[in-house]
Parts: sequence; structure tokens; C-alpha cells
Amino acid sequence: MMAATILSAAVGLALLLLSVALLLTVLRIVRGPTLADRVLGLDMLVAVAIGFIAVIAIRTGFDLYIDIAIALGLVGFLATVAFSRFILVRGLAPEHRQTGASPAEPSAKGARPGPAGRRKRRRAR
Repeated sequence: MMAATILSAAVGLALLLLSVALLLTVLRIVRGPTLADRVLGLDMLVAVAIGFIAVIAIRTGFDLYIDIAIALGLVGFLATVAFSRFILVRGLAPEHRQTGASPAEPSAKGARPGPAGRRKRRRAR
């Protein structure tokens, strides 16, 4: 009887903490200043959903929920990779749009360009 009480309290606490994490994650998605912040928020939302599914699996004792959580983790990973590639290809960083500089160009005078902006020098023979 003592173990059941502790398990019930732990499940209740876990659901409460996951609910707070869900609200904070949704707030980050809505407020996130950049697209990358929103993508990370969506990834965190998937992680919180996996946590909810795991806690419900423990509470009900239904083992199939664990398989669903694993599948959701795989889909969430693939979605994060796809969004990241989208950001990389599209290049929507706001700091580069406002100044008009591309990511390869330095935005400040005297700054050295990154590896993409460097050119190889040819040796004179």
C-alpha cells in the first residue's frame, strides 16, 4: 500500500511539472525572437509530449504507450532535422537581414571573414 501511494504522488508531481514545462515551451514558441528558437521550442514540445506519454504509461500500466513514445521521438527528431535544413537553406537569420550582410560577409569593419568568405591564394612560380 505504501508503494502505491508513493507511485501515485510521483505520477501526480510528474504531470504537474510536465504541465509547467508545456506552458513554458508554448510561451517560447510564441515569443521566440528567431525561427531557430521556435524550432527548438517545437523540439522541446515533442520531448514534453514523450514525457506525458511515459507518465501515462506508468499510471495505466499499458505498455503500448512506450512504443508510441519511441515512435514520436523518431518523428520529432526527423522534424527537427528537416526544420534545421530549412533554416540553413533559406538563411532567415534576422541579424543578417537587417544589416544586409550575408552570413559569409563580415558585418563590422575590420572583421575577418569566416571560412566561407576566404579565398585561397595562389603561389607565384
